Amino acid sequence: MTLDASIKLQIGRLSIDVELVVEPGQVVAILGPNGAGKSTLLRTLAGLLPIDDGRITITTGDDTVILDDPSAEIFVAAEARPVGFVFQDYLLFPRLTALENVAFGLRARGMSKNEARRRSAEWLDRLGLGDHATHRPQQLSGGQAQRVALARALATEPRLLLLDEPLAALDVATRAEVRRDLRRHLESFEGMRVLVTHDPVDAYALADRVAIIDGGRLVQLGTIAEVSAHPRSRYVANLVGVNLITGIVSDGALRTESGAVVVIADSMPGPSFAVIRPQAVTLHRDSRGTTSARNTWAGTVGDIDRLGDRARVTVEGSLQLTAEVMVTSLEALGLRPGDEIFMTVKATDIEAYPS
Repeated sequence: MTLDASIKLQIGRLSIDVELVVEPGQVVAILGPNGAGKSTLLRTLAGLLPIDDGRITITTGDDTVILDDPSAEIFVAAEARPVGFVFQDYLLFPRLTALENVAFGLRARGMSKNEARRRSAEWLDRLGLGDHATHRPQQLSGGQAQRVALARALATEPRLLLLDEPLAALDVATRAEVRRDLRRHLESFEGMRVLVTHDPVDAYALADRVAIIDGGRLVQLGTIAEVSAHPRSRYVANLVGVNLITGIVSDGALRTESGAVVVIADSMPGPSFAVIRPQAVTLHRDSRGTTSARNTWAGTVGDIDRLGDRARVTVEGSLQLTAEVMVTSLEALGLRPGDEIFMTVKATDIEAYPS
């Protein structure tokens, strides 16, 4: 069972061009900045939005079902697709009981009322909600409402399960508990799972792989560890808390578009990324106070964020970096936003790799 999606779509100013493959039993988390096209991508898989070009198929053994192929004039409506969808706000019908909400999808697919109610009761029991079958959404907690929405999606026995920000509607106090429950329920589902999230904790806890979408393009795909180790976009770098620099490597240095020169210890020539961890950046009031580090850049202090006994200092200039220093060092330097500052980084503390 494999999802193979080649999706091209123009919606307003956003142009989406993404290829995504999900293997049996996999959970793929889609992350990206706001407006990157994450939820739009999910809606095309669900059949809520037709694609302009490309092809979406689900293959089981020797059987391939085409869900969307504009060139062949094939488009399978959402209600006819082997796809379950858990919406961000769950979208439970307020006047229906939990049982009736779960049965809705089955009834929409032509199942008899009695059989739909019987199967819905089984799913509520399976998700630990048998005692809440007669309750309406307003009588349920956030975690219970999520499980009803999940039961409704799973009751149709989909091959592909889609979840759009499944924990976003929950308060912080209940999110960790519901995340654990959701992970357990997802593990019991044998099909393919794709979830959209903005929270890397969700991705780490729930997903096997992450797909980073930025500007409608797939910019990175891999495990959390792989993506974190070698970020390929500013979004991922910010997500994992590192500085990302892009430029051209030649003669042992990376040169950026702004003209900054970054001396590196080892890298192949050509277009490259370079990662500098904030802890590797040392701050000095003047260039004479620098160490033997081969990189020194001048800049102006921007934001200063204190985090316990440490502080993150953003320095703006031809090279914008964030440094992480002890609060005692910050106070010793007497730094304030707008102050001129010098940054130093050892060449051996910079990791560069081809872009």
